[in-house]
Amino acid sequence: MSEAASPGTRIPKVGFVSLGCPKALTDSELILTQLSAEGYQTAKTFEGADLVIVNTCGFIDDAVKESLDTIGEALAGNGKVIVTGCLGARAGEGGGNLVRQMHPSVLAVTGPHATQEVMDAVHANLPKPHDPFVDLVPNPLAGSFGAAGIKLTPRHYAYLKISEGCNHRCTFCIIPSMRGDLVSRPVGDVLKEARALFEGGVKELLVVSQDTSAYGVDAKYRTGFFDGRPVRTRLLELAQALGELAEPFGAWVRLHYVYPYPSVDEVVPLMATGKVLPYLDVPFQHSHPDVLRRMKRPASGERNLERLQRWRELCPELVVRSTFIAGFPGETEAEFQHLLDFVREAGIDRAGCFAYSPVEGAAANELPGMLPQEVREERRARFMAVAEEASVARLRRRIGATMQVLVDSAPALGRKGGVGRSYADAPEIDGTVKLLPPEKLSKQLKVGEFTRARIVGAEGHDLVAVPL
Repeated sequence: MSEAASPGTRIPKVGFVSLGCPKALTDSELILTQLSAEGYQTAKTFEGADLVIVNTCGFIDDAVKESLDTIGEALAGNGKVIVTGCLGARAGEGGGNLVRQMHPSVLAVTGPHATQEVMDAVHANLPKPHDPFVDLVPNPLAGSFGAAGIKLTPRHYAYLKISEGCNHRCTFCIIPSMRGDLVSRPVGDVLKEARALFEGGVKELLVVSQDTSAYGVDAKYRTGFFDGRPVRTRLLELAQALGELAEPFGAWVRLHYVYPYPSVDEVVPLMATGKVLPYLDVPFQHSHPDVLRRMKRPASGERNLERLQRWRELCPELVVRSTFIAGFPGETEAEFQHLLDFVREAGIDRAGCFAYSPVEGAAANELPGMLPQEVREERRARFMAVAEEASVARLRRRIGATMQVLVDSAPALGRKGGVGRSYADAPEIDGTVKLLPPEKLSKQLKVGEFTRARIVGAEGHDLVAVPL
């Protein structure tokens, strides 16, 4: 709806801040899609909005602080604030709502994945602008992908959330208390959204959830339907279908948060055929069996090296990224050394590491052997030194190779070069490919398109390449 369609009517504006992980980002996209469908506009500043929505993160202390600070800034700059997201589900002292305790003047507080509750709060404080006689008139919106709604990522890549919540109870994590148990999206809905994204120009689809490997467990892997044909609600069949949808568009499908279950062995051959990118984001967290037991991790750690070896036999081009925790309660020096040896032997391509941070409400806080903060940070630094050494060594092997690169930035059509990513690089968390000026004067680089490039060097976590 436009102002021209309803003379004299001021369109209400909503400010929006999205914090946290890609799963929270997809929640934000759902809310923004609904706001736009109902005729609200988005504001670029707190001051220019009629109210502000803050989608928060509540996983670790730094994220909690960032979220609370942002809510405070929105209240100071606007005064009318609705809070949603993981922090909205956190309890404060005495069992009350943490956000309410810290910022009692907020208009409403909801937990994550709560589009309707957020919209109810918006309606109560900022009535819908639409005339009921024109509600059904189509309204194409910039950034909209039809059935897939509005996306907050650059137009050439998008996150696709396949499930909500998690059935595991890892002792360091409070996500199930905020997002609930696993609820898999109907496979037909997932594939419908994926097709809309590819048709809208997305060249890279990033599949996310809390536990991608467990997709369909809650539904007992029941058979769903897409375009009249049966598809099981299971990761293997979903990955096959996504690969088939992506193929006519020459697009990538990338899998994130894949727990190392034996069932993943079935998905890796798809990567060898090119249906899905040969890239796995696997949250190992640790390697020592005793630490993993204290963490209550769902997958056995004793066979992870064997499993990685098997995956690389099935798909030699496989790239593995992972995250780890150093200084978990009770972690001995020997257990930490076991972790360092694992990273060296496993050849993890991309690794991140957190020094253990007590999260309010996490069971790990009650475990014996809490290590001093300086020991946790020192171990994190030692881990990263070893991980970076392994990562750089694997990057250098690519010098001389020709790779397909998805262009993320190309000022002046790339005449002076640009920045892109190979299949080994997920946006924002991995490295990049620095593209030098093309040797051919006629060669142009365009954001959101692929180019072939010859790797000529490695700088830290990044590669350097010449577009061909």
